[in-house]
Amino acid sequence: MNKSDFYFDLPEELIAQTPLSKRDTSRLLHLDKNSGELEHKHFYDIKSYLRKGDCLVLNNSRVLPARLIGARPTGGAVELVLLRDLGEGRWECLSRPGRKTKPGQEVVFGNGELTATVESVTDGGNRIVRFCFEGIFLEILEHLGKMPLPPYIKEELQDSERYQTVYSKELGSAAAPTAGLHFTKELLKEIEDMGVKVSYVTLHVGLGTFRPVKAEKIEDHDMHSEFCIVPEETANTVNETKKSGGRIIAVGTTSCRTLESFAGDDGKLQATSGWTNIFIYPGYKFKCIDALITNFHLPESTLIMLVSALAGRENVLNAYKTAVEEKYRFFSFGDAMIIE
Repeated sequence: MNKSDFYFDLPEELIAQTPLSKRDTSRLLHLDKNSGELEHKHFYDIKSYLRKGDCLVLNNSRVLPARLIGARPTGGAVELVLLRDLGEGRWECLSRPGRKTKPGQEVVFGNGELTATVESVTDGGNRIVRFCFEGIFLEILEHLGKMPLPPYIKEELQDSERYQTVYSKELGSAAAPTAGLHFTKELLKEIEDMGVKVSYVTLHVGLGTFRPVKAEKIEDHDMHSEFCIVPEETANTVNETKKSGGRIIAVGTTSCRTLESFAGDDGKLQATSGWTNIFIYPGYKFKCIDALITNFHLPESTLIMLVSALAGRENVLNAYKTAVEEKYRFFSFGDAMIIE
C-alpha cells in the first residue's frame, strides 16, 4: 500500500490547541467497523457502547516533564528534550540549537541545581548527555521541566495535568497516550459499576510516534520501538474476559499495540515486559482487541494506518471526511472515536 492512500485534507483550524475545560464533554464519533455507519455523540455517552463483561484496557504511562530550558555558561539558551534513560545519569536527548551543543558543552538549568555535559552525538543527530545533580532526578525534573507538547500544538499549556490522564501512574512517556485524556475518575467509576472490567498496561510513548512515514510503500517504513509492560493481573483479566465471551476494548493505539504485541496467535495474552516495534496496517489480523477508543490522527501517519487495519481504509477515510465537515477537533487535545 502507498502512504498517499492514507491522505486526507485537514484544515489547520481544526487542530485543537487547548484542552476542553471538562474532559468528558469532547465529542465522540461512533464508527461501526462492519457497516461503516456513523453516530455523533459526546464522550460521556461512551457507556452506551460498553456492556457488562467487557474489559477496557488503558495505558497508565505518565508523561515526563522532559523539556528542559537551560543556558550555556557563556550565555545563550539551550533546550533539551529527554528521549531515553541510559542509566547512571546519562540520557539520549534532542537538542536545540544543535550547533551549540557539541561534545564537551556544559548546560546549566534553573539556579544550577541541575547541570548537563554533552558527551557525544548519535548517528541520528541526538545528544548523549550526562546530568549532574544532588537528590532525586525525577523530583528535580518535576520542578524544572516542561511538558514536551507535540509540534502541532503552538499554545502554551496552562495546567500540565491536562496533558496527563487521570489514571497516569508510571512515569516515562515523552508524549501522552491521548485517547485516555477524555476519561474522568467519575466516568471510570460509572463504567466499572456497569460490570465492565478496567485494566491497565504501560507503554512509554516515544517522540517517534510523531515521526512521519517517509517511505512511499508503507511496508518499507521503519517503525520506532517503545517499552511496554503487561502486568499479570491484566493478562489474567483479558484472558478471562475473552474466555467468557466479553470484548477487549483498547483505549488508544498504545494500549492496542501493547496487547497485540504480546498476545499469541490464539489471542491469549502473556504477562511480560519488553520493547515493541509492531507496525499495524491494513491486512493485519487482530489477535486480542475487539474495539478501539482513539483520537483523530495525522494524515499519512502510522496511527491512521492502524485504525484503518481495524475498520477498513474506506470506512476510516469516510469517517474522517465527515469529522472534518462536522468540525470535530483533531489530534492530542481533540475529540474521540470509538470503533467497534
